[in-house]
Amino acid sequence: MNRSVFLLIFISFIIHNGCTGPNSTETERPNIIFVMTDDHGYQAISAYGSNLIDTPNIDRLANEGMLFRRAYVSNSICAPSRAAILTGKHSHINGHINNGSVFDSTQVTFPKLLQEEGYETAIVGKWHLKSEPTGFDFWKVLPGQGHYYNPDFRTPEGMIQEEGHSTELITDTAIEYLDSIRDREKPFMLMYQLKAPHRQWWPSAEDIGVYTDHDFEEPESLFDDYENRGTAAKEAEMRIADHMGLTLDNKIHPDSLAKTGIEEFSPNIYPRIYLDVYSRLTDEQKERWDAYYGPINKEFVENTPKEDELTRWKFRRYMEDYLGVVRSVDRNLGRLLEYLDENGLTDNTMIVYTSDQGFYLGEHGWFDKRFMYEESFRTPLIIRYPSVIQSGSENSDLVQNIDFAPTILDVAGVQIPGEIQGESLTPLFAGNNTEWRDQLYYHYYEYPAEHAVKRHYGIRTNRYKLIHFYYDIDEWELYDLENDPQEMMNLYNDPDYAEIKDSLHLELEDLREHYRDSDELTNQFLQRDLAEE
Repeated sequence: MNRSVFLLIFISFIIHNGCTGPNSTETERPNIIFVMTDDHGYQAISAYGSNLIDTPNIDRLANEGMLFRRAYVSNSICAPSRAAILTGKHSHINGHINNGSVFDSTQVTFPKLLQEEGYETAIVGKWHLKSEPTGFDFWKVLPGQGHYYNPDFRTPEGMIQEEGHSTELITDTAIEYLDSIRDREKPFMLMYQLKAPHRQWWPSAEDIGVYTDHDFEEPESLFDDYENRGTAAKEAEMRIADHMGLTLDNKIHPDSLAKTGIEEFSPNIYPRIYLDVYSRLTDEQKERWDAYYGPINKEFVENTPKEDELTRWKFRRYMEDYLGVVRSVDRNLGRLLEYLDENGLTDNTMIVYTSDQGFYLGEHGWFDKRFMYEESFRTPLIIRYPSVIQSGSENSDLVQNIDFAPTILDVAGVQIPGEIQGESLTPLFAGNNTEWRDQLYYHYYEYPAEHAVKRHYGIRTNRYKLIHFYYDIDEWELYDLENDPQEMMNLYNDPDYAEIKDSLHLELEDLREHYRDSDELTNQFLQRDLAEE
């Protein structure tokens, strides 16, 4: 019997017999820690081959578990992604289509199902779903986006504020929960969800300036002109050159910016937000902040870059701060892993590391996410489960965030409801992909809105991607990902791809029917959005 078949039988035995048999105790069931960052692109993880940063603790999970090469989201925007993860359903089914929605917390979620089956459940950090967390024995979450420094937290007892950096504070709470709050007679499921590295990328004191002298390689498409794409790419407002805030994002004080004569992209909003966030700092924090960013401001005023050089300057500043907050994520994950090691929890705990979506790190000249293009659509996913997953393994199947809920339920020995649209990843842990999907469905709704990314839906297969942009346009895009992995050439009207295009249209129709999405349902959501405006 080969190793893969043996592992698959072993997984099935553990999940469906060992965890739920009459002689088993609750403490024998696996613990689960779901680690989710916000806007962490796979390009900023060294386990994925990044040359931007070393992430030794995230890499440790990959070295001791399974790294998924082709993990994707179903809707690349923060709140809908979180709703999809909790419910195992696409946005059009769980109803949470954009960041403006309020999550229907009466829905069935995997934490509720775990709780009903004897698990202790907790969530700390970013929630971002507006309604109160349900299905958790313990919760302490950021209101909305939350703040990097001296953040407020929502708790069942009311709002509290703590001094420090959010990544450190959320990790402190996670470790405190594991150490002194949880019921040790029960297995636990902890959702450890960080704000970082979400915009506006405010590094902790320990990480300020760490990447000042780093040699960043510019993406080949930093100065993309979108010549061979459609309207959506050209009109999106997420270009580093034009839409990244010198005040909001690059930490140029509004007074300094005024001296240069450069007009901020959003002059009535960006400077105010920067000053509001800065005002949260303590005197000691301001002193450290000013010691680093003060000279940057001075140099910017005295030698203000222009045109392409300004874009390069903004890209560099973006990378210095973005990677600074990623470094904090990795370091604090290391603190959590160390706690598990020291307390004998490593072997019986499955850890899932992911992000709520991907992120542009200068590709196509962009920052942010939202598009179905790869850097936004694709997300990091690493799973460590020492008793089941072979260390150092990799997977290249098409997996999606709607798969997280059924996977966690499956590992915990909890029945997966038939209404869940995702699939358990447990067969892939042992390399059994004979019945795995070869298509993914995506649908993005948040337009008109910040960054002006058009509404669109589409299909991704192992090689091709077909996207339909709609609402105020009606345009299709087709990409051959094997020959054009950076998605620079729309082939929709190329006669050489006519047969492939027709086939993909049929496959997309079937996929929409499979996931119960339709133009009629889309119009219902559109009418709902218009009524709420």
